[in-house]
Amino acid sequence: MKLFLKGERCFTDKCSIERRNYPPGQHGQARPKFSDFGNQLREKQKVRRIYGVLERQFRKTVKAAERGRGITGETLLALLERRLDNVVHRLGFATSRAEGRQLVRHGHFHVNGRRLSIPSARVRKGDVIGLTERGKKAARIEGALSTIDARSLPSWLSLDLDKKEGEIIGDPVREEMTLPIQEQLIVELYSR
Repeated sequence: MKLFLKGERCFTDKCSIERRNYPPGQHGQARPKFSDFGNQLREKQKVRRIYGVLERQFRKTVKAAERGRGITGETLLALLERRLDNVVHRLGFATSRAEGRQLVRHGHFHVNGRRLSIPSARVRKGDVIGLTERGKKAARIEGALSTIDARSLPSWLSLDLDKKEGEIIGDPVREEMTLPIQEQLIVELYSR
């Protein structure tokens, strides 16, 4: 399944899924049969790879989602969407979540006026994410901002291109997350 982890490359003919849509090796083209556990595990691994989260951090996020209000699966996705590296990607400062993670790690962003270099930091409603002076000069960020489309911005975010700032104006909603994720399988896996 195409996870769009490589940014622009996934939209071209060079995408590995387009070239060869089966695993490598002699038996790669055989159709594997997965058990219920196997399907749940694959779904969890897919979400981990999409958001770039390691196992321990993902497990902590699932526990936080279980403690939260509402439907556990939707709360889990909302917590993952509110990570700083994902918000940077969603605002259009980065072409992929991995690039967003790297840009945050290099200190190109500030949250509410304070420089923050932790990609897993959760942003809240009302937080303002802007570029540092060094970040405003970065060519990668300029390139990503030049390709931004106003329609692709989720309703829970607002972007001011003149100031190069984004604001969290609401909570992420499941209907706007277009990723092919079955969050109920993840909840079932961790409820064992």
